[in-house]
Amino acid sequence: MATQHYAGSCQCGAIAFEVDADLDETFTCNCSRCRRMGWTLAFLPETAFTLTLDGPTTEYLFNTHRISHRFCPTCGIEPFAYAEKDGQRMVGVNVNCLDGVDARALNSKAVDGASF
Repeated sequence: MATQHYAGSCQCGAIAFEVDADLDETFTCNCSRCRRMGWTLAFLPETAFTLTLDGPTTEYLFNTHRISHRFCPTCGIEPFAYAEKDGQRMVGVNVNCLDGVDARALNSKAVDGASF
């Protein structure tokens, strides 16, 4: 699968975004947060992510405080998170929030985040 353009949002629609992502590069994680959230994630450069409806978000930091988890204070959905990798600003997109994508049908790589 090549890079494609996707739209996504939180459940209530207060936060909406567009991304250019290759969904062959998704992963699941077994850390304490991702396991509970049931996430399928795609990390991409911040330049491939555009907020189209910038509603208020609430930040949650845990463990090493290196990922800024952003969620909607109205519906509670976390559609994305900000991070940095090798000095590059990244966005972790919750693939479950992308319109028309069945995240559970993707061939995602399993990451052992519980061991970090």
